[in-house]
Amino acid sequence: MLKTFRLGGVHPHDYKLSRDAAIRIFDIPASVTIPLGQHIGAPATATVQKGDKVRVGDVIGTASGFVSANIHASVSGTVTAVDSVPDGANLRKPAVTIAVEGDEWNPEIDRTDTLVKECTLEPKEIVARIAAAGVVGLGGATFPTQVKLSVPQGKVAEMLIINGVECEPYLTADYRLMMERGEEVLVGCEILMRALGVEQCYIGIENNKPEAIKHLNDILSTGSYHKGIHVVPLKMRYPQGGEKQLIAAIAGREVPSGALPIDVGAVVQNVGTTYAVYQAVQKRRPIVDRVVTVTGKKLAEPSNLLVRIGTPVSALIEACGGLPEDTGKVINGGPMMGRAMANIDAPVTKGTSGVLLMPANESVRGRERACISCAKCVEACPMGLEPFLISKLARQGLYDRLERERTADCIECGCCAFTCPSYLPLLDYVRIGKAETLKIIRARQAK
Repeated sequence: MLKTFRLGGVHPHDYKLSRDAAIRIFDIPASVTIPLGQHIGAPATATVQKGDKVRVGDVIGTASGFVSANIHASVSGTVTAVDSVPDGANLRKPAVTIAVEGDEWNPEIDRTDTLVKECTLEPKEIVARIAAAGVVGLGGATFPTQVKLSVPQGKVAEMLIINGVECEPYLTADYRLMMERGEEVLVGCEILMRALGVEQCYIGIENNKPEAIKHLNDILSTGSYHKGIHVVPLKMRYPQGGEKQLIAAIAGREVPSGALPIDVGAVVQNVGTTYAVYQAVQKRRPIVDRVVTVTGKKLAEPSNLLVRIGTPVSALIEACGGLPEDTGKVINGGPMMGRAMANIDAPVTKGTSGVLLMPANESVRGRERACISCAKCVEACPMGLEPFLISKLARQGLYDRLERERTADCIECGCCAFTCPSYLPLLDYVRIGKAETLKIIRARQAK
């Protein structure tokens, strides 16, 4: 029997339109705009100024705190601006703009495709290389990877769990990485195991990706990889890619309210992050590009593109056939957790896993009606919350009570809104309630 998590979840159609589209290298644009805040935590501090010459892989922003990440030039050329630019939501954020001149790389970077398997570095050296390379969670959360690998005193990592689930409909970037860069992903697993000092690694993959399950198992059976690496087939169920849900599915351990995965002995990393760890440690290659799924039912050519960070999203859409006439929304990410873009000229960032073009008839919400007390939102919530109650409290501004209802535990998966027959904007108000709850908690902790 296939494993899965116990509580809640939904079963949206997967719409993996680009699953058979091999990764192709996207052309370098004439210029790139690289945001300094591409991660959870403090934005990086710019280390370049207008007129500076940079090469691919040069540091252009340094981490400005423990929870922060370095930023690197994704192209070579001249810095034309260090200024605030509009992001996908049209909010101005600090960024570095570079005019492209050739494609000169930092000489420390190994650009060959030769597989480098052996890693003899000490754990601290591995973490240092990952931090230097600006590696963050590439599944969308963008949490700095070196922070996850710095296990707090008094905590013990017992296992590494690799998220190959990619449960968000439409997205296939991780699937293509497993199919085309499986060996590098497995070496990345070994490096992460070495950094954490664990002997067990579990790669969770849902059973709608049987080719990836077979491919990684075939590599493990024929290559000399760590015997503690296991591929775990999972029942298809959203949001199984959530850290707490994946730990429950694979290890049968429930992360308590307010706790972190390390509190139950687990560290979770995304497939894309694991590949980036291989590149950072074995090749000294920082994150200068990433695989992005560009997809949609009406899009001419759904694709998986290897894109330089800072490339305009609009250029990706144009390369895949252009914006269909009946496009209602362009989503940064997938349909469940992604955000609608107000500005498609915004740059690709480390967290851009996909770009989804939704037809107009699918991008308009149904007319909001009164709650019929069906409790479908409660049944679907994978965190065991009461979404309608939380949204009602947020509407009424009853923020003190929101904390008692464990609003901060919400993972913003959208299962509640997906199941609601009354088309209530549950997730919108839950997000508002969560933000206010976290403010209350931070204010209390600061006293």
